[in-house]
Amino acid sequence: MLDVRSPLLSVKNLQSWYGESHILHGVSFDVHQGEVVTLLGRNGAGKTTTLKSIMGIVGQRSGAVTFEGRELIGLASNQVARAGIALCPEERGIFASLTVEENLMLPPEVKKGGLSLDTIFELFPNLKERLGSSQGTKLSGGEQQMLAIARILRTGARMLLLDEPTEGLAPVIIQQIGKTIRTLKQQGFTILLVEQNFRFASTVADRYYVMENGRVAESFARADLDANLEKLHEYLGV
Repeated sequence: MLDVRSPLLSVKNLQSWYGESHILHGVSFDVHQGEVVTLLGRNGAGKTTTLKSIMGIVGQRSGAVTFEGRELIGLASNQVARAGIALCPEERGIFASLTVEENLMLPPEVKKGGLSLDTIFELFPNLKERLGSSQGTKLSGGEQQMLAIARILRTGARMLLLDEPTEGLAPVIIQQIGKTIRTLKQQGFTILLVEQNFRFASTVADRYYVMENGRVAESFARADLDANLEKLHEYLGV
């Protein structure tokens, strides 16, 4: 059994490449059970590549990525998913030819304990209204984001990797996404969140890692936000 004091996810000296391009240069951080941890940084800092490297969908990676004490480096992406980690990509990956219901039901169950449809519709009531009548890409941007998150909640994964979930969304939808993340945390999910929207991240995250040029440049807890605002301004321009 995993020691409760140990990180649920531990990333140590993670190096990643796309072809001959060396993108990540020794990224290290931990995420504990039940936390919301945010990777902050400008475009090109390596945040999305970090999520893809955890999932095993980059060209090459090295270092150590352990989940529940199990080493993930060397595993295929489907094996990483079956360990209980789910990625919600920035581009959402909604299938245009499928209805909302078909998109929602498409991913297989990887572990017992996925959220029921009733529970998902409590989180995202808009989806229930559009369930059988709408194709996925005819939804609004906010509804597509809800569908992308809802889809992985069915799988039984208890660790969620969310890549820029608020990008391009209206403020009212961003508020709903924030409420959903806080609810999922209360339900025992662990979330690693990639964000450029610091103001949103500051409302949901317990801890923050700032990335720059493929490395972790700074880390701090929510309680230390005020003391680090000047540094954040330098890194992010907030």
